[in-house]
Parts: sequence; structure tokens; C-alpha cells
Amino acid sequence: MIRFEEVTKRYPDGTTAVDGLSFEVSEGELVTLVGPSGCGKTTTMMMVNRLIEPTSGRILVNGEDIADVDPVRLRRRIGYVIQQVGLFPHRTVLDNTATVPALIGWKRPKARERAAELLDLVGLDPKTYGPRYPHQLSGGQRQRVGVARALAADPPVLLMDEPFGAVDPVVREQLQDEFLRMQAAVRKTVLLVTHDIEEAVRLGDRIAVYGQGRIEQYDTPGAVLGTPASPYVASFVGADRGLKRLSVTAIEPGDLEQPPVVRLDEEPERAAARLRADGARWAVVLDAGGDLHGWVALDELSGGGGSITSRGHRMKAWVPVGAPLKQAFGVMLQHDAGWVAVVDGSRFLGVLTPAKLHEALRRSVDADAQGVAREQVDFDSVSDV
Repeated sequence: MIRFEEVTKRYPDGTTAVDGLSFEVSEGELVTLVGPSGCGKTTTMMMVNRLIEPTSGRILVNGEDIADVDPVRLRRRIGYVIQQVGLFPHRTVLDNTATVPALIGWKRPKARERAAELLDLVGLDPKTYGPRYPHQLSGGQRQRVGVARALAADPPVLLMDEPFGAVDPVVREQLQDEFLRMQAAVRKTVLLVTHDIEEAVRLGDRIAVYGQGRIEQYDTPGAVLGTPASPYVASFVGADRGLKRLSVTAIEPGDLEQPPVVRLDEEPERAAARLRADGARWAVVLDAGGDLHGWVALDELSGGGGSITSRGHRMKAWVPVGAPLKQAFGVMLQHDAGWVAVVDGSRFLGVLTPAKLHEALRRSVDADAQGVAREQVDFDSVSDV
């Protein structure tokens, strides 16, 4: 969708902002450009909508050389979100959101209907927030309006320059979550500039790590964290890159252990005898369909009447399959648990232990290094690390 071919930007004073830049962003992909201040990442993004003109090289959007496109027409086809948002203070939120559709000739009712749809998409009730003015919104709400406005004319490409940098950390994380949810629904081709490696890792399908005017590594978040291409990249992503990688490594069924299981309709004494024979001190409790019900200790199954239902405990430490390892680790710490249950919907798949979490992380790193799937990594190569 977006392709840079040997693009250079050199200013009259001799300063080279970007030098011989070549990379490609696929349709529907979210690419984060990350690096220190002055490295050329914002210049890169602003050349896509011709707010800055390259000195040499070509930039193509959907196969078309943007140098041959009228800049105004080009910009109306590309969404643009900046840190300061830039809402018009004298216009309502609804009219701010409808700005670009109105500029390209949409009838007012259609433009406002589209604006209402987009406000709803970014989590703002159009009936509540549409009539308000920007000064009546919080910083996070204004940022959401900025995203909605950029999407209003349904552009195929979205450019975002530090879009969540002007809000506090809690709101920033909420906005990131909301944007990921929205991106999953609309699948725009996105270039997002940030100086924050954690944001880049969390949001990006791929990351471009900038040095001075050049991309030092262009790869998936997992590969950048697990196998940095150079000492510079390793230094930039930080010595704690293993911890950061927990947030981009998903839990897979192959990572799980299978603990002892008892069924809700099983007779407690019979279940207790089976656990003793297996040397188990506890078991996961499932219903007849394999859905997770809770857990029960061996000593709670012995003696007295009643059912397993009355003796078990609700499962507090659980995560969905596909969740990041970081989430599982957090749940373990939150509940002081030695493992977490992993479910697919309500169906129980297995448990993730600290040892298995570490193994999953190492398998993921080795898989990226070898260019293979995680299940193809030899276990010995993991356990020997």
C-alpha cells in the first residue's frame, strides 16, 4: 500500500533528515516508526501526504507515485492525526468530525451521519458528545475525536504523529486499547510515529527502528525485541527487552500443561481416590461439556456428603488463549498463583505455569531467529538456554 524507494530528504543547510529510505507497508498493516528525537521518523511520515517534499526517490501509495498527485487531493485521501489534535474550537464535535467529508463534497446529512458512526466507533456516544465543543472534552476525548475525524472520509491510509503522547499514562493505555479495537474493525494502513518503544511494540504489526535518518531494523515487534539487528537496536529497545517481549508473545495451546481434572457430576470420594493414586493435591473442576467451573483441593473431596460443586472454588486466575504472556504473568502475581487456567471462551484448555511461560518466551525468540513456527523449535534448544 505504501512503498518508499530510496527516499532522501536533504535541507538547503546540508542537514539530511532521511537518507536512502526503502521499505514497504502492506495493506491493512499498522507500522510504528520509533526512534529518538530528530532521527527522521516524523519527516518520513509527513512526506507521505506531501507536507514535506522528498529531495530524491519515490513514494508510492497504492501503486501511484504521489509526486504526480495534486497535494490537496492527496491529503483528503489520507487521514492525519497529530498529538495536539487540532480541533476547530468554534465547531461542535460532530461538525469537527464531519470536516473532511464536507470538504470533498458530501451532503451535510450524509457527512453528519458518518461522523456519528465514527464517534460511536471510538467510544463516544454521538448524542452525548456530538453537540459539545472541544473545550468541553477531556484530553483523551479530544484525541478520540481527532482519530474519528481522520477516519471520517474512509481513507485507505492513516498517518498518526505521537497521537497519544499528550495524555496521562492511564488514559494513554485506554486510548491504545480503543485504537487497537478500532483497527481490528476497520483495518486501515497506518504509519504511527512514536518515541516510546513500549507503545511501538504494543501497537505495531511491524516496527521501524530509526537511527539517524536510516532504519536500523524493520521487523515484527517480537523479532526486534528477541533478535535485535545491531548493538544500537539492542540498546534502544533496552536491557529489559525480554520483559517487553512478554507483551507481544501470545499464549498458544502448545504452551500448556494438563493438570488433574474432576467433573462436576463425579462422586467426591471417587475423585479423591483418583487424585491420591496420581499423587495430585488439587484438580481443575469442569462441567460435562469441558467448560471451566473452578478448582478443588484433595482434602476438600474427602469425607462427608455433598457434591463437588459445593466443595470447589471459583477460578480467579485465568486468561483467554491468545492473550499475551505478560497478561498471564500479571494474573499470577495478582492472585499469588502458581499457575493460571487458559480458556477458549469458557472451554478449559490447560494451565500455564511459570516454567511453561518461560519456555514459551524462549521458543518464541528462537522461532523468530530461525524463521520457523514456535512448535517447530526443538525443545532442547529452549531448555539449554
